[in-house]
Amino acid sequence: MNSRDQDDLQKFGYAQELLREMGGFSNFAISFSNISILTGAVTLFGYGFDQGGPLEMSLAWPLATLLTLTVAASMAELCSAFPTSGALYHWAAALGGPRIAWLTAALNVVACIASFAAIDYGCAQYLLPLVRIEPTTGALFAAFAVIALSQGWLNAYGVGLVAKLNDASVTVHILGTLVLVGLIFWAAPLQPVSFLWTAMSPIGTKPYAAAFTLGLLQAMWTFTGYDASAHLAEETLDPRRHAPWGMFLSVALSGVIGYLMLIALTLSVKDLSPNQSAVSILQGALGERMGSALSAMAGVAMWFCGLSVLANNSRALFSLARDEGTPWPRTLAKVDSRHGTPVVAIWGLVAAAVALLVWSATVAILAAVSTVACYLAYGIPIYLGWRARASGWVREAPWNLGRWGGAVNLAALLWTSAICVILMLPPNELAAKTLAGVLVLLALIYYSGALRTYQGPAFARRKV
Repeated sequence: MNSRDQDDLQKFGYAQELLREMGGFSNFAISFSNISILTGAVTLFGYGFDQGGPLEMSLAWPLATLLTLTVAASMAELCSAFPTSGALYHWAAALGGPRIAWLTAALNVVACIASFAAIDYGCAQYLLPLVRIEPTTGALFAAFAVIALSQGWLNAYGVGLVAKLNDASVTVHILGTLVLVGLIFWAAPLQPVSFLWTAMSPIGTKPYAAAFTLGLLQAMWTFTGYDASAHLAEETLDPRRHAPWGMFLSVALSGVIGYLMLIALTLSVKDLSPNQSAVSILQGALGERMGSALSAMAGVAMWFCGLSVLANNSRALFSLARDEGTPWPRTLAKVDSRHGTPVVAIWGLVAAAVALLVWSATVAILAAVSTVACYLAYGIPIYLGWRARASGWVREAPWNLGRWGGAVNLAALLWTSAICVILMLPPNELAAKTLAGVLVLLALIYYSGALRTYQGPAFARRKV
């Protein structure tokens, strides 16, 4: 372990408890796996196509990529200044105080739970037909349980293997996507390129501009979770440089690779009928055997995504509990002495995801809840950092945006605000109601006396 990194962490008031052996590539890999173009883009392909048709696939993804890079860059700068597992929560505490920090952390944990539930349930929906099991409610819940338990066990007791699997996940996502794209362009009958500019909604229930806007959920749910690099900063070597690059490059590379895949899938669509799915498109374009094989590869990538998301989520919950910001903080902050992992936080999140799935077993709704909660949690520290740039906190960040920082932060805030409004509009009103209920529950927890000892993170109580 690098003693310089350990000494740097001690400046924030924390001892080195988590195992620090992650290099720059592994840190990038965790965010790249969290984004998982073979999860978000594939799982919600039908949703995006139904809303905005081919034009949605052609324009929404590059638009979302460019604007998300402003968010990722703003967060990378904050991570470089405050390289702790608390990530968003600690950035908000340093720049805005304990109450806004707690809200940021709570929203982040809610986003984590909803995202984990959506990913694993989507994975179950995707895999069962491939193994010729009818996707009944009982079968889906059973498959979800098996997937979630396997990821929980590995995160709790196989941290070294998880790092290797996340590295492998990058290979699966990049090479797998390139193979998929190459086979489609080589062997599949394709639509003419002009098909990509067809501005038509297959379901046609609303004005096209409104449908196109709602279809942004496909891209924006995909572009979440890249804060994982920051959450694993205490397990990363030279985190002030490696963790920020991990976040930024994961979004940039996902944007390029994901766009190639979406264009290939869209050109393989036979017509503008609704309820298209990536599985049916691949089977129709490449034959049942080859299409099913590529679909299975995407299912493996979804499993990888859930594995890395749980790793990220558990560190966020562990960090909040360590600062006595949760009920039963000592229990939730417990670290397994042998494996160096927050085991109670890991299993607690698995249980919470099951409970949320009982409330709404709909991937689109879970995705909308996770995306809105996630971007609210992203936006709070970005706003606080933008407001406080003149105070000089940026000088602590080796990875910084220089004189362009304020403009990039403002662009990120405008995009974040727009996304949070768009994704709660009908037909996603259940997401808005769910999030409203969650906010009421968080207020009850905060003011009930369950957090009597909460004063914010240790470093925020004194000058760093």
